[in-house]
Amino acid sequence: MSDRYQSFTSSPIGRLLVKNLGLPDPTALERYTAGDPLVRGTVALGGTGRLVDRLPGLLDGLGIATTTEVAAAADETAPQRFKGLVFDATGLTNSAELVALRDFFTPLLRRLESCPRVVVLGTPPEQLTGPARVAQRALEGFTRSLGKEIGRGGTVQLVYVAEGAEDAVTSTLGFLLSPKSAYVSGQVVRVGAHGATAAAQEVDWQRPLAGKVALVTGASRGIGEQIARVLHRDGATVVGVDVPQAASELQALMRELDGDWLTLDITGKDAPQRIAHHLSEKHGGVDVVVHNAGITRDKKLANMGEDRWDSVVAVNLTAPERITRELLEQGVVNANGRIVGVASIAGIAGNVGQTNYAASKAGVIGFVDSLADELGDGITINAVAPGFIVTQMTAAVPFATREVGQRLNAMAQGGLPVDVAETIAWYANPASTAVNGNVVRVCGQMMLGA
Repeated sequence: MSDRYQSFTSSPIGRLLVKNLGLPDPTALERYTAGDPLVRGTVALGGTGRLVDRLPGLLDGLGIATTTEVAAAADETAPQRFKGLVFDATGLTNSAELVALRDFFTPLLRRLESCPRVVVLGTPPEQLTGPARVAQRALEGFTRSLGKEIGRGGTVQLVYVAEGAEDAVTSTLGFLLSPKSAYVSGQVVRVGAHGATAAAQEVDWQRPLAGKVALVTGASRGIGEQIARVLHRDGATVVGVDVPQAASELQALMRELDGDWLTLDITGKDAPQRIAHHLSEKHGGVDVVVHNAGITRDKKLANMGEDRWDSVVAVNLTAPERITRELLEQGVVNANGRIVGVASIAGIAGNVGQTNYAASKAGVIGFVDSLADELGDGITINAVAPGFIVTQMTAAVPFATREVGQRLNAMAQGGLPVDVAETIAWYANPASTAVNGNVVRVCGQMMLGA
């Protein structure tokens, strides 16, 4: 689905109007294609802290070229340019030392290639006290502001790495430095914050889910279809679930992906038991559970009938809770398994006419919070919160509303279903054991409410 405004800004008259009128100027985002290197270019490293000495080795294992010789490269006349910047800020212990951020980034920002990636590494403030806690909390304002400045399709993230989780950050760096994170910016990720600090497992970074089984609800179309495709690309056997009305589309997709399918209403009384039985009997368990199925029944609260409220909460929130509980109680989720919820920016910022939907999606975030510290055997739970994602559903939104929704973010464009899918694939990676209890917004860094 093409973005007509973006096509217009690429034309000669469009470029002229953008320049003279200060109109939004969306950059064509780079996205990952199977078989591509994670990073096409060099990543400059800097900072002082717990991770700086490990970073070259960790990134080399991902096939990412790095340099620490940034002092000479900072000369604006030097020829070298950078595809990414990583700064270890874990060594900053008071507010006066925050100037190190300016000293590192200011010269290098002018030397970035198109669609660059910037990552700042810190220590979770809640694990610190006094001036060190203050300095580490300051990193959030820095990265979110830089994300709105960087332009040219660039992204900026903050990764808080808990003590002892230094060697468990590889999958996160691979995701955030690559085109897989094209529409993720201004986010704060915590690695090891919930006690899981195991080093990254040895995985095939091209097919990290080889031999794994992944359940995806609402898999027949839109975002669910892309989730299924990306997890299949990464090696998983996908079990798609959707309502009986979508059976033909679901079966066609699963046949294409050499997957399996199950048609049912996830709100049905026996749905959790049927899903658990199917996964146990046909696949011997499940490694990745993605609760993607969701519906909207919009109406202002003053005019909202009981059926609109009940159906949205039942599909979006209660069903994932019931299914997860059944899978865990029956031991169907394998060790080092992954549970992923699909929330929404509406659950964070709210939307007019969506009190039911926003409540259900905020509930998904609560679902993650409630289970993050309870799961054992290396099982993790995380969520994605999509913003304006271009789908058949959003194509039906009135033109003016759709245009505002697409432009009101740091990238001045809507995201694609694959952007949500890539974020879920990062969570699903066996090397992401220390990534637990996170809610990452896939929204291009919305300007309001997030």
